[in-house]
Amino acid sequence: MQFSAQQIAALLGGRLIGNPNAMVSDVAPVENAQAHQLAFVTESKYLPFLQTTQAGVILVTASLWDNDQSPTTNHQSSIILVDNARGAMGQLLQLVSKAMNPAKKGIEQPSFISEGVTVPDDAYIGAFAYIGKNVQLGEGVQIYPNTCIGDNVTIGAHTILYAGVKVYAHSVIGKDCILHAGVVVGSDGFGFEPDENGVNRKIPQIGNVIIEDDVEIGANTAIDRAMMGSTVIRKNAKIDNLVQVAHNVEVGESTFLCGQVGIAGSSKIGKHCILTGQVGVAGHIEVADNCIFGAQSGIANSIRKPGMYIGSPAIDAAVGRRAMVAYKQLPDIIKRLNDLEKK
Repeated sequence: MQFSAQQIAALLGGRLIGNPNAMVSDVAPVENAQAHQLAFVTESKYLPFLQTTQAGVILVTASLWDNDQSPTTNHQSSIILVDNARGAMGQLLQLVSKAMNPAKKGIEQPSFISEGVTVPDDAYIGAFAYIGKNVQLGEGVQIYPNTCIGDNVTIGAHTILYAGVKVYAHSVIGKDCILHAGVVVGSDGFGFEPDENGVNRKIPQIGNVIIEDDVEIGANTAIDRAMMGSTVIRKNAKIDNLVQVAHNVEVGESTFLCGQVGIAGSSKIGKHCILTGQVGVAGHIEVADNCIFGAQSGIANSIRKPGMYIGSPAIDAAVGRRAMVAYKQLPDIIKRLNDLEKK
């Protein structure tokens, strides 16, 4: 599949500088792209590569481009100036991805669909899929092989469940969601209570999981059903691979949970937060909107103010960085203190 610089500029509404007929059929980083490839520059540190790259077409964030002192290239690269080169590249890749992976239709065999379940004409049910009783499927749903959907589940229009996804009974999944291979939605929350003999007795988990629209969940992530009520993932949240969301948790709108994040039961994460890799959240706490937590942070108590936090327990990032500097100096401080005591 080939596109000309002129076609790309028209699609993105960008300003074209250079040869409108330059053709590209692939993408690559700007530092090693070749003539048949499209690259992008969205940070000033990559501008020097414009002088050496062989890319046929380059998307450049317009704010980096100085008309009087603009960078030059060593050949006839075509430049397309856009508001956000990274976002523009993402827009193009979405189109290419849809062309390369068109939506499937039909019901493959063998598969099992409970009596009375209506499968829309434009939906896809892969081989060895299981669809339980009273399941409601929206238009264009894509259910890949070896997926299991329990009774009374609702799945919204154009949602994709990749191979091996397991959705327990009574779960609700919105429209335009993506659940990658191995995701488990609605498994029992981790609820036990020791009896008078110290034997751990299971507390039945009778709630469900609600996943709102436009949510993406990475491979092998588990989202537990609520003990009572619902575990809720709000719209446009993005969850990475290998994340654990416990019972009765609420994840806010447009929040990111990166790989190996773990959230204990009944905690509430606000809107537009970012929990980076291996962040741990204690149970029964709340995190304000617009918070960012550095890798391996431990959120032990409620966070009331937006901001950046690091460490375990998580503290304000500016304070945390100063504390880290002091921590590195501790061996020298202890040595000096011992020397003073000897004197």
